[in-house]
Amino acid sequence: MADFQLEIRTIPLIIVCVYVLAMMAFGVIIGKYFIKDSKDYMLAGRRMGLLTLGISLSAVNVGGGSTMGVATRAYGAWGLSALWWVLAASIAMIPISYFAPEIRRTFSYTIPMVINKRFGSVAGTSSAVLGVVSLFLLTSSQIVASATVITALIGTPWVISVFVSTFVILFYTCLGGMTADIYSDMFQFSVLFLGMLVAVPFIINGVGGWDAMVAALPEGQMDFTRIGWFMIISLIINYFTTFLAGPEMMSRVFSAKDERNARKACVVSAIVMCGMGVLPTVIGLAALAAGAPDGGGALIWATDTFAPQVVVGFMAAAILAATMSSADSNLINSSTIFIKDIYQRFINPAPMSEKKLVLTTRMSNVVLGLMAMCIALFRVDIITMNMFAFAMRSAGPFAAFVLGVTWKKATPHAGLVAIIVGSAAAVIWELIGTPLGIMAVVFGAACSTLSFVAVTLIESKMGVAPAPSPEITEGK
Repeated sequence: MADFQLEIRTIPLIIVCVYVLAMMAFGVIIGKYFIKDSKDYMLAGRRMGLLTLGISLSAVNVGGGSTMGVATRAYGAWGLSALWWVLAASIAMIPISYFAPEIRRTFSYTIPMVINKRFGSVAGTSSAVLGVVSLFLLTSSQIVASATVITALIGTPWVISVFVSTFVILFYTCLGGMTADIYSDMFQFSVLFLGMLVAVPFIINGVGGWDAMVAALPEGQMDFTRIGWFMIISLIINYFTTFLAGPEMMSRVFSAKDERNARKACVVSAIVMCGMGVLPTVIGLAALAAGAPDGGGALIWATDTFAPQVVVGFMAAAILAATMSSADSNLINSSTIFIKDIYQRFINPAPMSEKKLVLTTRMSNVVLGLMAMCIALFRVDIITMNMFAFAMRSAGPFAAFVLGVTWKKATPHAGLVAIIVGSAAAVIWELIGTPLGIMAVVFGAACSTLSFVAVTLIESKMGVAPAPSPEITEGK
């Protein structure tokens, strides 16, 4: 029996290995021939066009939480309504397109850089610390997803799978930076979409067809709005706030070649993501109908049980594509914030050559990646970790960044107050169990916005002049 298991897993193992080696080789090529300075490494040279940018915005969101996590939710209490996890993100991208041109116009590298320019060092540094911590937590969640695939595919111990996942992510990210990240997103997203699209018919057929699958599910599992409209609206607001204050999303807006492309790319991303929620949801439901023993591995279990081994290999590669696309983006943005907003301002403010700046950022990637690996060893639930990280990075800085960019009359103390109030509100709301089902990040962002508006109105009435413009000269 052991020999049989080893034989049927040879094909998917080969496919995954070829895919991983191809992406690592891509990182080497990008790092050697396309990384000329820190702007290439951190912002892909600010030359991203409409289609590349739109797909990249989608790919960075559709990671482990939006594939394996959605399948797990569909297997569990959410049922069919798990598809709202991605559909809500698609809807949220539409209003974000309104803000994109203003954000691109700042010529910034990071969100904390904008906040620092507008509201001062304390506000900027506070948002930088929150950003770095939350992003390496998100990197950790992608390492967990990658390790889950490896363990399910070849049966390696969890610790070994985590080490392998971390090595691949670090290798690729350190070499190619944001340039490799964005350009590879198109390929990775295609692998993800096609991998799941090919697997779904085999899985549905394996459980006896669609009607048989639906009949085998518990009552209410096929309810499209099972989680309730309150939760659905909360998810949309959650994505709106976390995307607008999310460094990995806004770095793509900063990378757009102009304001027009920044706006239209958000609309393209909304269209692309529309179809992505259905596939992992169906797979999770099929796994439940077939009696999968564990919802945490529902997506891989269903594919491995019902699909040919070639399809299993492409599915595993698809999941790795999703996790790699999100992990390298989280990691490079975490390092960029650390270098630009902490290291160069406080640790080593002396001028640095472009070569040394890129090298230092790569070293930062390694350190933060290893820290993320240590967290991943505890195998925390992916969506739980994502939600905690979203609250940390977005609740407080949301108003300071978004209103700081768009509200010209915002006053100097509004940003810092909003960061403190929003962050504290999110933590307290989470600790008391998110009353009324309102997500901590949503409650925190609302408190951040209200406090920002209140301080601005009070200071304006007192005659305080507006804070400086957030626009930053190109190249700084």
